[in-house]
Amino acid sequence: MRLKLKVWRQKNASSEGRLVDYNLEGVSEDSSFLEMLDLLNQQLIDRNEEPVHFDYDCREGICGMCGVMINGVAHGPKASVTTCQLHMREFKDGDNITVEPWRAQAFPVLKDLMVDRSAFDRIVQSGGYISVNTGQAPDANVIPVPKVQADQAMNAAACIGCGACVAACPNSSAMLFTSAKLAHLNSLPQGQAERFDRAVLMVHQMDAEGFGGCTNLGECEAVCPKEISLDFIAMMNRDLLRASFAGKGKR
Repeated sequence: MRLKLKVWRQKNASSEGRLVDYNLEGVSEDSSFLEMLDLLNQQLIDRNEEPVHFDYDCREGICGMCGVMINGVAHGPKASVTTCQLHMREFKDGDNITVEPWRAQAFPVLKDLMVDRSAFDRIVQSGGYISVNTGQAPDANVIPVPKVQADQAMNAAACIGCGACVAACPNSSAMLFTSAKLAHLNSLPQGQAERFDRAVLMVHQMDAEGFGGCTNLGECEAVCPKEISLDFIAMMNRDLLRASFAGKGKR
């Protein structure tokens, strides 16, 4: 397979970037998108040129590090997969493919296709936990959880924090990510004591990071590799409204 690539190259966060054209041959349709980038990098190294920098870790679709924009779509043309699980059989011989990093003020570009997503970490640190007294850990089955709530918490916990929702949103909103992290804990009995404080604190941190607001376009849900539902945003907004009336989150 022969491809014509346009890849975003940027030396560091303070420099200007640009799209650079590359011609790539010998790409197997059975290879993953990241393996295709590996092939490109090997050719660049053979020519004594600097390889393209991109993030990855597990290459199994579970860590969320590999996300890039592919022809303007977060994670590329195949629904419900991460970039590392996208295979080149989704493209045709001679295709033009544009590869860019996530675009968001809160995700500054570090180098080439790598962005700084530590804003997500700070949102979780602000309230994405359950406080417990120190001592012996309770037995896992001490607190029964109804199946509906357990399933809801598991569906929310499927979020891998890849940032595709932010990259796809015209407003660079992080509400799908934040709402999933809230719903994961707020759906469980253990999370009820801090439920409304948690909602206020995490949404406040989300706003402080510079993410935009949600206007219900649904692009986030469409590109999410784990199919996180917009219903979680509605749950978050409901908890935030109840918290504002109760004066929660004022620490």
